[in-house]
Amino acid sequence: MARRAKPRPRPAGFDQGPRPFAEWVPAASIAIASLLVAMLPIVSLKGWWPDAGFLVLLAWRMHRSDPFPNWWAIPLGLINDLLSMHPIGLSVVTFCLALLAIDVVDARKMGRNWLTEWLLAALLVLAAEFIQWWVAAIQGAAMPLAALWPPIVITILAFPLIAELVALLDRYRLRKTGV
Repeated sequence: MARRAKPRPRPAGFDQGPRPFAEWVPAASIAIASLLVAMLPIVSLKGWWPDAGFLVLLAWRMHRSDPFPNWWAIPLGLINDLLSMHPIGLSVVTFCLALLAIDVVDARKMGRNWLTEWLLAALLVLAAEFIQWWVAAIQGAAMPLAALWPPIVITILAFPLIAELVALLDRYRLRKTGV
């Protein structure tokens, strides 16, 4: 009969695995970002505030492809629609199209740097804002096309900051529990 080796005690700080509920942090951060824009006491006539839920979704997907599957774009888009008072389905469509576009770029290009991520995010933000403008025009809103440029520029300039915050949040969620 073979003897089993005694398991060695692990030193403190060498626990295995990420923090508890680490798989829910990306989705929760997207929902909180969508809620944050709805809850801030900012009043503007032109709608210059960026779509923070969309930005955080882009930052998570460009930072890591594994935190959530692409089908999570549907419930996350629905949450964003409900919290930011968009027409139901608008964020669902833009979130799904953005994740599919990022997947296509990932399949074609082996690596990205911060500049290509920023350019891809800028193109996706531009497309999402034009889709929102088009849907508003279909519903009868008389919004001039020139009113789109301030939120587009603010959102594109805010992306590196949001991407860095997502990277910090990802490091925190994957940090070992005993450290």
